[in-house]
Amino acid sequence: MARRASETPTRTWNEVRPQRRSAIPEGLWLRCQACGKMVYRRHLEANLNVCPECDFHHRISAAERIGQLADTDSFQEMFGNLSAADPLQFKDLKAYSDRLLAEQIKTGAKDAIKAGRMFIKGREAMVCCLDLTFMMGSMGSVVGETITRAIEEATRTGLPLVIVSCSGGARMQESGLSLMQMAKTSAALARYDQAGGLFISVLTDPTTGGVTASFAMLGDVIFAEPNALIGFAGPRVIQQTIRQELPEGFQRSEFLRKSGLVDRVIHRSQLRNEIARIIDYSGK
Repeated sequence: MARRASETPTRTWNEVRPQRRSAIPEGLWLRCQACGKMVYRRHLEANLNVCPECDFHHRISAAERIGQLADTDSFQEMFGNLSAADPLQFKDLKAYSDRLLAEQIKTGAKDAIKAGRMFIKGREAMVCCLDLTFMMGSMGSVVGETITRAIEEATRTGLPLVIVSCSGGARMQESGLSLMQMAKTSAALARYDQAGGLFISVLTDPTTGGVTASFAMLGDVIFAEPNALIGFAGPRVIQQTIRQELPEGFQRSEFLRKSGLVDRVIHRSQLRNEIARIIDYSGK
């Protein structure tokens, strides 16, 4: 028997239209933190993680920094076997040992620094890069010991020294042990200077706290990336303390260059060239 028209089952549009997968894979596009525009990830990475729309310098890891500075396959990592202890048995929201383990699993690194010898446009140098992805690049005993050993190796071999800083400061979970690294690294730099070494300090966003108050500001030449936050205490803390409006651009690279605390503000694309040029000028 023929089915009446009123008995014909109806189907909604959602049931009829073809189900298509998303044509854009997740993570293919990123939103710039500064201008808010969508940027193709590969274009951003090809541009050294500098926004092609507004020239904002995005933060990068130590491994990425080394990849940008070093000649191909020239980086030889040193002191990578150091790992932090927890003699204070420190615990905040979680135990320090657990926090360290979580960071090591997340980043694949033992601590917040990479160091070693490399060639920069054919010039050999000892290089240390702090890693913001590991506990905000905070300086604990491993970071301080690695930098000290790198300085001593540069002193022994007569190599120029480059330290790229990006840090939230001394690591609070190590208390006084982290503060001791300020004196240790500064003393090693004094011996390096007496031996006639060349220290190029590169400040990136952010460079704050005990890192700023020690080795980061002791360079023979101090470079900074554009618009990097550089200081000891943050601008909000300073403003609340002195109860005055701070100047525009306070604690940014350009402000510090005008104040004489930074020698040059260097675009990331020119950093390799400028480091190599300074090494040439010094005759190292």
